[in-house]
Amino acid sequence: MSGNYVTDPVGFLIEILFGLLILAVMLRFLLQLVQANPYNQIAQTLVRITQPVLAPVRRLLPSGRRVDTASIVLMVVLQFVSLALLMLIAGRGLNPAFLLVLSVAELINLLLNVFLFAIIIRVILSWVNPGAQHPGIELIDNITEPVMAPARRLIPAMGGLDLSPIAVIIGIQLCKMLLLPPLRQLAFAVG
Repeated sequence: MSGNYVTDPVGFLIEILFGLLILAVMLRFLLQLVQANPYNQIAQTLVRITQPVLAPVRRLLPSGRRVDTASIVLMVVLQFVSLALLMLIAGRGLNPAFLLVLSVAELINLLLNVFLFAIIIRVILSWVNPGAQHPGIELIDNITEPVMAPARRLIPAMGGLDLSPIAVIIGIQLCKMLLLPPLRQLAFAVG
C-alpha cells in the first residue's frame, strides 16, 4: 500500500489548488500575450481571480512591453512551492535546483496541454456548432489562432476540410517528446 491516509488527500488538495491557480495565471498571461478582448467576461473573471496573487509580484517586477514577466515569475514560484510541499509531505528532502528545473518542465507541459486541449475543443466546436458566439469560444479562438494561422498557411484546406489542427497537434506532441524528457533528466541530474 503506497501513501498515507492523511498525506494522499493533502497532496491531492495541494495539486488541485495550486494547479488551478497556476492554470488561471497561465491563461491570463496567454490572453494578454495574444491581446484578447479585455472586456470578455471570462477574461475579466481570470483577472479578478489572479489579481490578489499577481499584484504584489507586479510591484516588484514591472511588465515588459508585451511579455508579462510578473506572471511568468509567479507561475514558476507557485509551481516550485507546490512541488516543494508535495516533496515535504512525501518525506523527501528539498533540492532547490531540482525543484526549479522540474517546475519549468511542468509549466512547459501545462502550456503545451493548454494549446492541445484548446485546439481539440476548437475543432469539436467547429463540428458541433460552427459560427457560435460565446465568450469561451472567443477566448479559445484567441489562444489558438497564433499557432493555427501559420499551420493554415502551410496546409491549405482540402475540399473544405481544414487539416491544420492535426498538424499543430502533431507538432505539440513532438514538442512534448523533445522538450520534456531532457528537462526532467536535467532536473534529476542536478538533484
